[in-house]
Amino acid sequence: MKIHAVETFRVSVPLKKPFKTALRTLAVAQSIMVKITSEDGKTGYGEAPPTHVITGDSLAGIETAVNDVIAPLILNQSILEREGLLHAVDRSMVRNSSAKAAVDCAIHDLLAQHAGMPLFQFLGGYQSEFTTDYTVSVNDPAEMAEDASQFVQDGFHTLKIKVGTGSIQLDLERIKAIREKAGPGCKLRLDANQGWTPKEAIYAISKMEDAGFDIELVEQPVQAHDIRGLKQVTDHTFTPIMADESVFTTQDAINVLQTRSADLINIKLMKAGGIHQAIAINKLAEAFGVPCMVGSMIETKVGITAAAHFAASQRNITRFDFDAPLLLARDIAAGGVEYAGERMTLPQTPGLGITGIEGVS
Repeated sequence: MKIHAVETFRVSVPLKKPFKTALRTLAVAQSIMVKITSEDGKTGYGEAPPTHVITGDSLAGIETAVNDVIAPLILNQSILEREGLLHAVDRSMVRNSSAKAAVDCAIHDLLAQHAGMPLFQFLGGYQSEFTTDYTVSVNDPAEMAEDASQFVQDGFHTLKIKVGTGSIQLDLERIKAIREKAGPGCKLRLDANQGWTPKEAIYAISKMEDAGFDIELVEQPVQAHDIRGLKQVTDHTFTPIMADESVFTTQDAINVLQTRSADLINIKLMKAGGIHQAIAINKLAEAFGVPCMVGSMIETKVGITAAAHFAASQRNITRFDFDAPLLLARDIAAGGVEYAGERMTLPQTPGLGITGIEGVS
């Protein structure tokens, strides 16, 4: 089954409320949708959001990478020769991980459709349902606490709290206010998005431990390149530390795993370059006894559905951060993963289960 056409489309969706982290503030979600059509008329979808501050990708850059570099390599190639095909995508250029991921996901969509299986079963089939956290973006302590309280009322039992802007004292006030509003039964995960130095991270986390805030984990407390600093934080705190921006590639994962610089790894398809490489990173982590979470950028349900299929397929993936579509003012995709509060259920139809996308002909 050969690839007949590769197309890209721009989409834009407002967020319900501006999303703020230590790295950026976002009011509108923009993405490039990739549509790959096979010679038998089947369609596979992928998504690539531009996340300048993390992946370095832009809308124009993604379009150029897909249309001018990757598409000529894969047109008229058989998707059934997937190892060579996906290797060609991965080696087509340096970086540009979001463009590669969108193409990779569309190819996997077609592969699973050809096999007549939902993608999560095609990849391993470990489970078809799980629960996601909900993210509380950075604001003043009172506003964050009110947001957290509302999310708990909406049925979410795990919250991901963005910190790392302003002073350490302000971050401590944020967590104290949220813990009081959310109650003791709610899991709290923190994400500093590289916002602290190693000493600041150790100080802040130790203060939270002493205060009994009961933090489940702290994600990427230090700069992405500072693996020694990440290890320093991991070695000097009791709270589990998760690497996110520090791990894009399998080599990044090896560096973190061999040095025991983190207790967990957050895999994102947009960092890894797609499902093919994400599986490799997860298998490396599993070999070292390190569990993984799968998260995302600010993506629509198209990208999240692909990530959710991958996450559900693997036993070593124990945590899920897939609230991005819930932050958007509207859903532009038909089909795909379904939400019932925090619970997510994958479709049983072949492939991703995405049947259409607003603005994509």
